[in-house]
Amino acid sequence: MHSNDTISFGPFTLTAKERLLLRQGAPVDLGTRAFDMLAMLAARPNQIVSKKDLLDHVWPDVTVEEGSLRFHMANLRKALGDGKDGARYIATLTGRGYSFVAPVSRSAGQGDVHEDIATSYPNANLPSRLTRMVGRVDDVLVLSNKLTAKRFVTVVGTGGVGKTTVAVAVGHDLIEAFAGAVHFVDLGALSDPGLVATTVASMLGLSLQSDDPAPALISYLADKRILLILDTCEHVIDAAADLTFRIFAAAPQVHILTTSREPLQVEGEHVYKLAPLACAPDGLELTATVAQTYPATQLFVERAAASGTRIDLDDADAAIIAGICRKLDGVPLAIELAAGRVASYGLQKTAALLDERLTLLWPGQRTAPPRQKTLQATLDWSYGLLSDFERQVLRRLAVFVGHFSIEAALEVVTSATVDDAHVFAAIDSLIAKSMVATRPAGATMRYRLLDTTRAYAFQLDVDDAELATLAARHATHHLRWLEETGAEWPTLSSAKQRSLHLAGLANVRAALEWCFGPGGNTEIGILLAAAAAPVFLSMSLLTECHRWSAQAVLALDDTTRGGREEMHLQAALGVSLMFTHGGRDAAHMALSRSFAIADRSGDALDQLQILGPLQMFYLRTGEFRTALHYAERCSVIAGTLEDSVSTTLAHSLMGISLHLSGELYRAQTALEAALRHGPRSDRTTTNYLGFDGKILAGAILARTLWLQGFPDRAMEQALQTIRDAETLDHPLTLSIALVWAVSVFLWIGDIENADTHIDRLFSQAEFHSLGPYLAVGRGFRGEIAIRRGDASNGVDVLQRSLAELHAAPYELLTTPLNIALIQGLAATGRFAEAFALIDTTIRLVEANGELGYLPELLRVRGGLVLAAPRPAIDEAELYFRRALELSRRQGARAWELRTATDLAALLAARGQCEDARALLQPIFAWFAKSLETADLKSAARLLAMLN
Repeated sequence: MHSNDTISFGPFTLTAKERLLLRQGAPVDLGTRAFDMLAMLAARPNQIVSKKDLLDHVWPDVTVEEGSLRFHMANLRKALGDGKDGARYIATLTGRGYSFVAPVSRSAGQGDVHEDIATSYPNANLPSRLTRMVGRVDDVLVLSNKLTAKRFVTVVGTGGVGKTTVAVAVGHDLIEAFAGAVHFVDLGALSDPGLVATTVASMLGLSLQSDDPAPALISYLADKRILLILDTCEHVIDAAADLTFRIFAAAPQVHILTTSREPLQVEGEHVYKLAPLACAPDGLELTATVAQTYPATQLFVERAAASGTRIDLDDADAAIIAGICRKLDGVPLAIELAAGRVASYGLQKTAALLDERLTLLWPGQRTAPPRQKTLQATLDWSYGLLSDFERQVLRRLAVFVGHFSIEAALEVVTSATVDDAHVFAAIDSLIAKSMVATRPAGATMRYRLLDTTRAYAFQLDVDDAELATLAARHATHHLRWLEETGAEWPTLSSAKQRSLHLAGLANVRAALEWCFGPGGNTEIGILLAAAAAPVFLSMSLLTECHRWSAQAVLALDDTTRGGREEMHLQAALGVSLMFTHGGRDAAHMALSRSFAIADRSGDALDQLQILGPLQMFYLRTGEFRTALHYAERCSVIAGTLEDSVSTTLAHSLMGISLHLSGELYRAQTALEAALRHGPRSDRTTTNYLGFDGKILAGAILARTLWLQGFPDRAMEQALQTIRDAETLDHPLTLSIALVWAVSVFLWIGDIENADTHIDRLFSQAEFHSLGPYLAVGRGFRGEIAIRRGDASNGVDVLQRSLAELHAAPYELLTTPLNIALIQGLAATGRFAEAFALIDTTIRLVEANGELGYLPELLRVRGGLVLAAPRPAIDEAELYFRRALELSRRQGARAWELRTATDLAALLAARGQCEDARALLQPIFAWFAKSLETADLKSAARLLAMLN
């Protein structure tokens, strides 16, 4: 590091000449020794600096013990905040020294610092662009204009020609025009074309729960103005072509930029062929001045300098470089690889080696084989120039899909004969030779093999036993990674946060494919699937959760069956089946098997986390008494645990079961206890229950408050629960909050508010393929139609909605929808159907324990008797009085008010006005200061008439 250089890393700026370290512009107080250590390490990023070298540099004139070095290193790490919030700057390499692992940028002065406009848009998911691109300014300008005008452009060119670099630059150029809504999706990490739509959705922050997520993704994009960049489409070209065509046709404000080695060949696509860099033509009397006007030469000189060789270009050198660039056909990657060898072999020898290795492979360039074979030849040559050890490391790194960390590389590549220090040096060399690419990720660096390099490495002759060993290490590393990061997944919200984790998830998928494939290791696969299941659940990747959990369960044998892995796999299988396929019998079988294992093991936390999904299963299938039984078991187990999340879960599940059974006071107590534990914990139930239990508690509390006669508090609680759910960025949880809130708005009679939130429910359910919630939303729409006088249409909508919900099955809201349908049937004169349905519904709620609706059902039954062509007044009064008694017993003042109003009207019609007034006045007075609801307005009108 030159004394006047400035090094930037993370929020820090280090200027050695001024002995100054700034954190976001503010000076950091560092001791002299700590500063010297930092300056030395930062000047050699990703290199191992031995303890001896550090001691000699920091204490040149005295002899000190290593304890002093460790003391000042601890102070330095503390000053940097190393290890806090994921920041990592200095790695300790046991027995060898230290390495500065954060990405750095250098400049000779403030004026040279490159500022990327993307930093002004923190939600944009866009890699950093090169500070300087050679020969691509015109391409970027033309592409930006074409993309703005035509909306759909594919950049086509040979591997290594710079398609990704140009696409990223276009994204940065247009980021302001799209107000930061630029999303970069790297498809290169995919091996399964079926995951293209899922990957695009995940980078947009969507959690889709369908075997075919494309319709929901397209629906989400329909009214969005964004720029979508899909990079590296060639290996999943059919899926990419289908998806982009559908997005282009259905989303008129979405602009699409794709990169591929061949056109997608779909309607709407405009192809832009990215040509290789222009080279100086052969036969020209070339001078150094003229040569430097050609971008290929410029790139070669710059990359040679970057690898440590400064070329003072003269006419002779210019001719050699021009010849090299022509032989490499102007492909930037090939040029970079050749330029990187000049430091080792010199310009003349590099050209000679190029002739020896490549000329025979490129006879007559104009009629040469496809361009990827040109790159193949370049890679052959580059591979041949690597040392034996570098070749070995490159072959081993090819096991990774997409980005990987240095820790992952060390864990997979090292062995009994290959130590960390040599691997560090080899990776550093491979980076310098453009065989491994780097990407900053916060305070750390991520690595990846270029797609073409990885494909090349896979073609090499590698021993099957070595491949199996590497794949097993790769799978084992990602198993440990999942175990360490599993708790973070439910809290990821931004595209940038997801992108790094999704790169790791791509490696998990690859590891699972190997484990359960021919020659794989099913023992590791079972462990990996069990560790991955909570992640798939927390990211709402339910189809994948089902696939791998089911495959792992099938792979169990006598030695693995009945253990913790099967317990977790069966639970994940049951939850994913419950939400994706309904799967009443299969889901119940999986969840019951999981709980049997947990019950046998005696682990209370495991039992609780499986009882929760079981209770939800019984609620969804309409077995409410059984659900209450499981909620009670949850409460007993949670009482033995000193765990606030478990306690909250137990209270939430108990609260909804008590609410539905009509035990409102106990329900309120449980629900308020679930919400009493202060701010939401980072821990959540989404990784095993599928949604956040605390939001469910808030939503059910709103309904409980309405039933108890507090409509204003119910409204406030419902709206607050929606706001809380919005902060979680979890679609299923928000949909749950909206469903229950809409039911409150309908009870209150606030049709406009209900309508608005039904629209929001539809947008969530459509975008995230939440079928039951779409059906519930349609049912609500049918109820509103009936209330607005369009009973015939409302009945049709409700009947279709209920048929879907019964088929799902999803019975949590079918009773109130049945009540609305009964009223619609009566309004259209279909009394026989109405009586049949209400009698069936009353028998059902009495049998299954959903008694919270029974007072309302009895009231509606009495109203039907009165409205029928042959009214039976005494029978109606009997139903009203039964409903009144039951509502008072439950403490359901809302049902009591409705029933008292209907019974008072019947008494008044008989001339018993005083009795009617005495019945209605006390309950109406109780509501005196409450929100004006539809029910209170009806009661007020009747009292006014009676008075």
